[in-house]
Amino acid sequence: AYKEFLDKGGINAYINDQLSDETIYTDVNKLMEVGKNIRDKIMDTPFQEDFEVELKSQWERVSGGSDTFTFAVRSSATAEDLPDASFAGQQETYLNVMGYDDLKQKVHLVFASLFTDRAISYRHDRGFEHSKVQLCATCQKMVRSETGATATTAASSTSKVQLCATCQKMVRSETGAAGVMFSLDTESGFRDVVFVTSAYGLGETVVGGTVNPDEWYVFKPTMAEGKEAIIARTMGSKQIKMVYKAGGGSETIPTSEDDQKKWSATDKEVSDLAEMAVKIEKHYGRPMDIEW
Repeated sequence: AYKEFLDKGGINAYINDQLSDETIYTDVNKLMEVGKNIRDKIMDTPFQEDFEVELKSQWERVSGGSDTFTFAVRSSATAEDLPDASFAGQQETYLNVMGYDDLKQKVHLVFASLFTDRAISYRHDRGFEHSKVQLCATCQKMVRSETGATATTAASSTSKVQLCATCQKMVRSETGAAGVMFSLDTESGFRDVVFVTSAYGLGETVVGGTVNPDEWYVFKPTMAEGKEAIIARTMGSKQIKMVYKAGGGSETIPTSEDDQKKWSATDKEVSDLAEMAVKIEKHYGRPMDIEW
């Protein structure tokens, strides 16, 4: 859908022309100007009629036509987690999206976010051709859950950047906790531990690095024996959390002092997450980072 949008909308030639000037990669002001021009061009170009018909049909199918039904609109890339490059967090995510018009606008914004200043510069510096970058917007239904777990996501790698913007059914994790886990130690590369991070509210604060989360290390060999396997833990300050706003969208608010002094996840929850991480790692055959 993204490729057809660029092709039929006549945007590809404009983007390639804008990005062909090598001076933008050494001049921050030029980069900012070009990035804004491209994003404006994408936002000013309407979706094709057949795409809008299909998007609305799928919105109606999932939401039942309810304007109070909530989605998360996200980007997802098959090349987010390469051994020598990470595109994670470079495109936009929109939470608590209500109504078809809002959903359509957020999909449009996710498409445009492939050309943020940071993303343009990063691809150039890493040797990825802009013309080979493709994106898909995914819409996920949001669900209410007092346990605070969100769907896990894991990215596989490819030689070309392919990105999917996802509209997801969202878990109401602002009533609990969310975070990111890794099936190895991110500092040393040690493969026998699962590194789990967690904070209150929606997981975007952990993914974006705007909160100091709680952290645990779980030892895989001990876990495989069915024994208590948490070998280290560090309590983060967790000073903020992201929650839903009434009427749609999200906001960041202070975490209560009591919650800052508590662990955001129980040992049982951490152990369960670690087991999931090991299963996902086994499935893909390599270390993984996973949002939960």
